[in-house]
Amino acid sequence: MQKQVVILVFFLVGFLGLLLKAAQLQVLDDTYQAKANRTTLIKKTLYPSRGTIYDRNQKLLVLNSPIYNVNATYNKVPKDIDTTKLCNLLEIDRGTFAERLNKKWRDPRYSKSVPFTFYSKANPKAIGSFMEHLHEFEGFETTIRNIRSYPHTHAAHTLGFMGEANKADIANNEFSLGDYLGKTGIEKYYDSVLRGTKGQQYVLKDVVGRESSSYQDGNLDVNPVAGNDLITTLDIELQSYIEQIMVGKRGSIVAIEPSTGEILSMVSSPNYDPNLLNINSERGDVYTNLSQDSINKPLLNRSITTKYPPGSIFKPILSLIAMQEGVWTPYKSVNCPGYYQYRTFKYGCHPHVSPLRMKTAIQHSCNSYFFQMLRDVVEKEGWNNPEVGLTILNEHLYDFGIGVKTGIDIPSESRGFVPTPKYYNDLYNDKYSSWKSTYIMSIGIGQGELELTTLQIANLAAILANRGYYVQPHLVKQIVSPQGEMEDQIFEKRTVRIDAEHFDPVIDGMRQTVQYGTGQAAAVTGVTVCGKTGTAQNPQGKDHSVFFAFAPKEDPKIALAVFIENGGFGATIAAPMAGLVIEKYLKGEISPYKKNTESRMKALNIIQ
Repeated sequence: MQKQVVILVFFLVGFLGLLLKAAQLQVLDDTYQAKANRTTLIKKTLYPSRGTIYDRNQKLLVLNSPIYNVNATYNKVPKDIDTTKLCNLLEIDRGTFAERLNKKWRDPRYSKSVPFTFYSKANPKAIGSFMEHLHEFEGFETTIRNIRSYPHTHAAHTLGFMGEANKADIANNEFSLGDYLGKTGIEKYYDSVLRGTKGQQYVLKDVVGRESSSYQDGNLDVNPVAGNDLITTLDIELQSYIEQIMVGKRGSIVAIEPSTGEILSMVSSPNYDPNLLNINSERGDVYTNLSQDSINKPLLNRSITTKYPPGSIFKPILSLIAMQEGVWTPYKSVNCPGYYQYRTFKYGCHPHVSPLRMKTAIQHSCNSYFFQMLRDVVEKEGWNNPEVGLTILNEHLYDFGIGVKTGIDIPSESRGFVPTPKYYNDLYNDKYSSWKSTYIMSIGIGQGELELTTLQIANLAAILANRGYYVQPHLVKQIVSPQGEMEDQIFEKRTVRIDAEHFDPVIDGMRQTVQYGTGQAAAVTGVTVCGKTGTAQNPQGKDHSVFFAFAPKEDPKIALAVFIENGGFGATIAAPMAGLVIEKYLKGEISPYKKNTESRMKALNIIQ
């Protein structure tokens, strides 16, 4: 009994002690109440450093540069704020102040109680002065962000550019107002890899708006996680060289390492300096000017988006398919008197020796030879069943990456166009007759409805170089974590359904094209270049100049496609440009005997 009394007294004394202490804190001592009244808890977003981008030789292509923003929370801005002083410090006028503070509050992107960007990309000197007086401007805060900058002025279409999150971006809950994300190119495709993860920090501000201390000693803070770096497949030296020789021309050049599918260079011309679309105060005007240039279309990535008739570079591909389907042999000859005649119609060809077999037909790019070849493929199941033959042809073309996307790792790729039996059924919707092989012979020489991108043409060259396969073309080879851990990118290897023995006569014909035929301007001393010229008809103006090639013949290191809009014959512009690119990549420099060609190509201006 006595023990129970002692325990009861102990608990009563303890309870009374706690009660007195609570009374002191809550009633008698106003220290904590005053502190609560003097402080405000603020949650700050901490932005991560975006990953940097390098070329295949570890040369820096894209880096981060700091910018300073001023954010505002409308409901916290006092009515009697010293507007004049704030405007003077930030070097803006009162009209700009009012415009930036008063948002369209019905827009779901904005809230009067949520911070928004009041002044983006502020002058660093002005920000320094403003921060000294920040405690005088309740409702305002400063943040440091990173924007992209480019030590090289090349590969704008491939690298892409950044922009602020729009309504659609914010709607998926990945982004908030004022966030930046990739809008085009590698920046967009790999945005989730590059951007990292935002952090947060809780701080206490005193009554005059100054940060007084961290909340709970920073136990609730979360550090941002930097984005991953990217090692691309690009060779910036080759990219720079090609951009130089493409000045004054519309079109594109794509170069691939055949064995890996790595894009060595991807040039679309006309282009622009990527620094022009950096996130800065002049960006809006620059973008408007670039986007409204309807003639040159500098923002258009012609390498992957624009579709062109391939012209005669299609002839080697058709040859492979015709041999695989058993309707043609390398030794089959066709007589060409300078034209191909069907009934009373004559389809033109240029002068050359006749009759021809496959190697010399490719060498001289004989139209008559490939008109007949196309007919034999389409008529494989008979004159009256062209749908079957065309379907067989199309299935092979899809294997070659024609009429389908290659899957390159940047957005906006076109699949090109391969006409199907349904397309011709709809086009020749005549109850009295149906279409036949003679209706579509122009496909045999890469004309008619057939359309490819420059990337697809370069990929065809890679397939020929590899004797029957290609690795999915790609621009990023490694992802590097902030801790330095490297992850190799793995891409699919795809094989065409063409037997190995069919490649030799075609490749020999391409070698003869460069040695003795229409592609001699692409020859490189000491290098066995295999290529094919093309002249793509253009109903809107001068024909397009086309060339594709790979080199060396026995151990290919580069495959490429050159497409010059309104360039005329493939032999006169596309072929010599291809020769320069091959020599530059394989030898590192242009030999003296080709310096005149280099000067001529650089000086050539065919943009009207």
